[in-house]
Amino acid sequence: MELPVLEIRDMVCGYGGVTALRGISIDVKAGQLVALIGANGAGKSTTLRAISGLVPPREGQMRFEGIDITGARPPRVLASGIAHCPEGRRVFPHMSVEENLDMGAYLRRGSGEIAADRDRIYAEFPRLAERRRQAAGTLSGGEQQMLAIGRALMSRPRLIMFDEPSLGLAPNIVERTFAIIRGIRDAGTTVLLVEQNAFAALEMCDYAYLLESGRIVLSGAGAELIANEHVRKAYLGG
Repeated sequence: MELPVLEIRDMVCGYGGVTALRGISIDVKAGQLVALIGANGAGKSTTLRAISGLVPPREGQMRFEGIDITGARPPRVLASGIAHCPEGRRVFPHMSVEENLDMGAYLRRGSGEIAADRDRIYAEFPRLAERRRQAAGTLSGGEQQMLAIGRALMSRPRLIMFDEPSLGLAPNIVERTFAIIRGIRDAGTTVLLVEQNAFAALEMCDYAYLLESGRIVLSGAGAELIANEHVRKAYLGG
């Protein structure tokens, strides 16, 4: 049996006196695109923040490629091979496009390899190449999303996490963003996706988890969740 590349067991996490995750367990296998769906406040983003080391878990365990990363600080998580593309894109607005990309590689050594990866990002996203000297804060929302994805890829992750990548984008840019995420999975990088557009997430994923009030209430292949009556009524408009 193939072992998961990411294992989360009985994780409890929260903010102050508020418990956001109530003992969730998740497996992500290598090369999969796994989706987390659920309503706002269900705990989806908190799950990604906990994996990244931004919110330390109160209970439970996380392992990545067999190594315990429970409570690890963000630099160690990134160095282990996990990148986080956060909600709202979070580019460095006063830095140039190229400087933002280089920040994604700040733990790496080897300027030649970094430059080659930067060129690959520019080949994938020609608009970024055109604007490489431009301040990131002056880009459109779609361009900032491309930059956030490119910055995450600059760390050469083996697992990349996307938090609400379609949020606030025009429909044509949303389609382009989803195509890029599918392409990242198809190229062999494991993807963990949090997405408000439940139908799109379920259509493109290999496996999915439904979070409600900090608990996983359902999991299965995307097609299975699309066919589930509760999911259809609560998240897919009937």
